[in-house]
Amino acid sequence: MRKPIIAGNWKMYKTAAEAKAFAEEVKTALPSAEKVDAVICAPALFLQNLVESAGNTDLKIGAQTMHEEKEGAFTGEVSPVQLKDLGVEYVIIGHSERRQYFNETDESANRKVVSAFEHGLKPILCVGESLEQRDSGDTGNVVEAQVEKGVARLSAEQAAELVIAYEPIWAIGTGKTATAEDANEVCGIIRKKIESLYNEETAGAVRIQYGGSVKPANIEELMNMEHIDGALVGGASLEAESFLKLLEAGANA
Repeated sequence: MRKPIIAGNWKMYKTAAEAKAFAEEVKTALPSAEKVDAVICAPALFLQNLVESAGNTDLKIGAQTMHEEKEGAFTGEVSPVQLKDLGVEYVIIGHSERRQYFNETDESANRKVVSAFEHGLKPILCVGESLEQRDSGDTGNVVEAQVEKGVARLSAEQAAELVIAYEPIWAIGTGKTATAEDANEVCGIIRKKIESLYNEETAGAVRIQYGGSVKPANIEELMNMEHIDGALVGGASLEAESFLKLLEAGANA
């Protein structure tokens, strides 16, 4: 059985004090790590403090992006070596907002995924279609192409450890969400694509999240779907009480 993973993406929210208060409130109330992985992906400014606040608890800390190079003249960027040195475990790669606002592509996302594995980080690779692509019936083709390009050069063992987040672009921050059945269908397409690129065992191991206006009111239904192994959550991860409810649903799935 695949262990569910609930990852909060704080985007560009919170102050350092707010981040620390959140970690202090959440870390002692987490469900068992045997049942669900709990991850907070925070702004780079807060990562060290969050790692220290989480301490030896089961709250894991992730970054929201990274550069593929281990060092260099890349002003403003953060390297995988720097993240690993802080104690960060996860990193979101290829989020739609990074693609939309910062010109990230499938190819650059792949370079980052490969680099994350090389430096001991666990990548969360985001894929998803626009409203125009969805309305034209092109969801499957778009997502399959993003997955294939995103996992290029990964071994089967690495692919099995990858987390893939299906985030329909039209559902992010809009209050809209795919039905649980629709989300499960696309997550199933992703799993089938991994099987075609690797094998059945790898496809059975890879964890696939759904992201897009996930909240306590709809998480249980999503988690009951065959191919949905967790959620990448925006707004609903900003409040401790809400995040803990999401984790509880993951633990009970």
